Amino acid sequence: MNRLGPIAAIVPPALLWSAPAIAQQTGELRESAFATLVIWMPFIFEGFVLNLLMSVLAMALATITGVILGFMQISPSAILRVPARLVTHLFRNSPWIVILFAIMFLVPFQVTLPGGDTVLVPAWIKATIGFALPVMANISEILRGAVMSIPSGQWESAESLAFTRGQTLRHIILPQCIRRMLPPWMNWYALLTLMTPIAAVLGVNEALGNTQAAMEAAGARPEFLVPFYLFLMGIFFAFIYPISIFTRRLERRFAAVT
Repeated sequence: MNRLGPIAAIVPPALLWSAPAIAQQTGELRESAFATLVIWMPFIFEGFVLNLLMSVLAMALATITGVILGFMQISPSAILRVPARLVTHLFRNSPWIVILFAIMFLVPFQVTLPGGDTVLVPAWIKATIGFALPVMANISEILRGAVMSIPSGQWESAESLAFTRGQTLRHIILPQCIRRMLPPWMNWYALLTLMTPIAAVLGVNEALGNTQAAMEAAGARPEFLVPFYLFLMGIFFAFIYPISIFTRRLERRFAAVT
């Protein structure tokens, strides 16, 4: 078994990028920290693309499963309602890093197909599943809260018009819930994207992992820390801040309509 663990997954791509950086830093001709950062920017951006991919896939998975779990929470049947609430509270109140480690060990390294072929399950797929679980639980709670916030008179009016529970939800309740759910849903996507760098501790070659690998390959000089990490922060800020602004505008618009 490979004893290097996650480090082995980071070293090969880092070595591919290290040649020009190391060649320019031999002897007395050492590049400045900024010049070194410029050389490694494409490598860091390559990792950031994986951050975005994990966030989009995790949010899609969390939205689908969270909506299902939310409907189970408001179900009249205790058989559906009680387990759904337990799952929701479990993942809402568990540390993300613990969930990630649990998924890493619970999901197999490879899956054997019926024909006998084996398919490897990469670490970033496992991390995506791990990120989806706490967001799923929070979306479930958002849906439950949105439905419960609708005045009970609307349920009673729909019942007097011979609407079934499903028809009431589909035609009356859910259209109102979507407006209430959209801003917190966007907030959770922003938070999810900001949390994806913790996948680096599991050996995923995302932006943080690539940044650390780049600094090591370039010589691990102390002056690299500030510019490299500031650049990494800037990438995430440039992506997340517009989402935050748009979310606040939606909240104000929906509040004005309400």
